[in-house]
Amino acid sequence: MPNFRPALIVIDLQEDFCPPNGSLAVANGRDITPLINKLLASPFVTKIATKDWHPTDHISFAANHKGKSPFEDFVTIVNPHNESETYESRLWPVHCVQGTPGAELIPELHIGQLDTILEKGTDPRVEMYSPFYDPFTSPRICDSGLMQALKEKQVTDVYVVGLAADYCVKNAVIDAAKEGFKTYLVEECTRPVDALAWPECKKEIEATGVKIVSMDGPEVRRLMTAQ
Repeated sequence: MPNFRPALIVIDLQEDFCPPNGSLAVANGRDITPLINKLLASPFVTKIATKDWHPTDHISFAANHKGKSPFEDFVTIVNPHNESETYESRLWPVHCVQGTPGAELIPELHIGQLDTILEKGTDPRVEMYSPFYDPFTSPRICDSGLMQALKEKQVTDVYVVGLAADYCVKNAVIDAAKEGFKTYLVEECTRPVDALAWPECKKEIEATGVKIVSMDGPEVRRLMTAQ
């Protein structure tokens, strides 16, 4: 299949996002690992994992905003180079702080199968759900290097798995599709923060051209026969 050059992106499968001890644990988040490991054994042209890698003063931490509570409160984030560009972002518990055990990829993940590990969310001024870049455009503040890594491998199709479905995974697939890749979210290989809102979130994702697929579907089965 000369015109099929797939990449696998494993989003933020880190201790702080997983039970039992993660500070921002996604329900059943750890359970997706065996299926992700199965995908890692498939012949992707590149396999990339991302990590939230936050400084202690990160803007997304409710603890850094007096009187604010995680999950409940929001903050307005301003482009440090263009005050007219802003967006609202939910506040979270402290999580995935650089160099801490909570920021590590979980040990069950077959890390040796990965080609690259990229860090995101490193600028304390910017919330960055997408593994590609921050939401600002004029100018953009952060770029993880993911787009360049995919271009270098001449990737055509992007398969996305990991945590959390309704935040970083959602933004990953939307940006991948926007960048022109055929993009697939493997549903059994992700879990949302807000399970009740996930059906509506899926509709939003699919409206961007992303396909939400199954491990048993043809989009994943073709990986097993790709050379």
